[in-house]
Amino acid sequence: MTDVAAAAHRWLVQEVDVDDAAELRALLAEGTPAAVAELADRFATTLTFGTAGLRGPLRAGPNGMNRAVVRRAAAGLATWLTAQHHGGQPVVVGYDARHRSADFARDSAAIFAAAGFDAMLLPGPLPTPVLAFAVQHLHAAAGVMVTASHNPPRDNGYKVYLADGAQLAPPHDLEIEAAIRAAPAPCDVPLADTYTRLGDEVGQAYVAAVAALVGPGSREVRIVHTALHGVGNATLRAVFAAAGFAAPLGVAQQAEPDADFPTVAFPNPEEPGALDLALELAAREAADLVIANDPDADRCAVALPGPGGRWRMLTGDQVGVLLGDALLRKGVRGTYATTIVSSSLLGEIARRYGAGYTETLTGFKWISRAAPDLVFGYEEALGYCVAPHLVRDKDGIATALLVAELAAQLRAAGSTIGQRLAQIEAEYGRHETSQVSIRVTDLKVIGALMARLRSHPPASLLGGPVAVDDLLPEADVLRWRGDGLRVVIRPSGTEPKLKAYLETSGGSDGQMPALREQVQGLLA
Repeated sequence: MTDVAAAAHRWLVQEVDVDDAAELRALLAEGTPAAVAELADRFATTLTFGTAGLRGPLRAGPNGMNRAVVRRAAAGLATWLTAQHHGGQPVVVGYDARHRSADFARDSAAIFAAAGFDAMLLPGPLPTPVLAFAVQHLHAAAGVMVTASHNPPRDNGYKVYLADGAQLAPPHDLEIEAAIRAAPAPCDVPLADTYTRLGDEVGQAYVAAVAALVGPGSREVRIVHTALHGVGNATLRAVFAAAGFAAPLGVAQQAEPDADFPTVAFPNPEEPGALDLALELAAREAADLVIANDPDADRCAVALPGPGGRWRMLTGDQVGVLLGDALLRKGVRGTYATTIVSSSLLGEIARRYGAGYTETLTGFKWISRAAPDLVFGYEEALGYCVAPHLVRDKDGIATALLVAELAAQLRAAGSTIGQRLAQIEAEYGRHETSQVSIRVTDLKVIGALMARLRSHPPASLLGGPVAVDDLLPEADVLRWRGDGLRVVIRPSGTEPKLKAYLETSGGSDGQMPALREQVQGLLA
């Protein structure tokens, strides 16, 4: 018997799911090269904590998302929380509508209950921002959200929030990972059915709190919305109604949760083609704008009508700047934050208003902890924290409401979001952002590329000298800065990609294409 087959048989002894056990037995019996390779991949390593928790393909074995892996994750988290003196306190669990999400959530709640916690399970598939809100609202020691966000249909994930309502961050991730490794076999983890299945009260509290974010003023705006087969539709509509807005025009084919995401190649509003149905509806209905949420509704995309009936997607930086500018013009003071890969324009606007500003590493686990008086934070990947006192994470529902408010106010004043963007550009100078990325099948390629870029950095870009910053050991990030340009290069935290984030400011139309070409050459 090979080592992989032996590992699979050992796993089967502790397997807790009949279907997962049958899946492994079928691969063992098949014995083809493809089956052997699949088994080798499943047992090559153990799925470990990455961006705020676990994320991976739904499949049996230690290198996948399944009930056995989730049970040990919940057991490890429970052990760590107890060691942190949170024993007996509330722990709240939420889940989206992906395949197996409900099973993973119920198992987790049962394990927290058996470990002595006041375990609470949200009543059904809900957006991630509702779970993040629930952690603070219920004064919980921790929260777990079962979701893979905008990943492909074959994936699922396990996101952990701590008592402050923010995503898990170092060093606690490594401590919890160690507790998971020390957890009992999945079949030996105790479960109890004494957890509380919550009613609608938390969701209603979230709706009321988010609706209260908008002030008096016009509500006249025509919006098309798509949930991209995710769980955001009902909550968004409830929030809009509570805030006095008409229900958005919905993309019927994508309004209800569907774990197979049948109308999109990839359930991410950033991906080409994901918003085609929404844009078609918006054109037919002469809408003022399109708003899209990703499947767990923590991200928000915006599109505007343009010349000749064409629509254009706003970048995450453009939406972030619009929202930050609107809050500053309202008089909201405190610290505004974004990341080192996002546009620098928000910082210029905040400084002009005399507000605080800071930059963090990528990820909302850092943005949400940027400052004690944080009032707004965003990252270019369509994530916006618009009300940290309610949700210390990105919130696509609250963002959609604030975008609707801005559009209605501008419309009442005879303007549009597009015109406001042009005014900001005229006032602060043109800031253009873009990305270059390469996808790999072998992660060693990324390490080799980063090593080469460190040893042979460019001396100049766009004909001018650049200074090089290496953020190691804090982060595996390289930053090159010159007159009117910035390039930040880092490995992706969620995909097998190396990403380069580009910004030019104050230059001509040809600057960004030329910078893209140069960076693509450096990554080749």
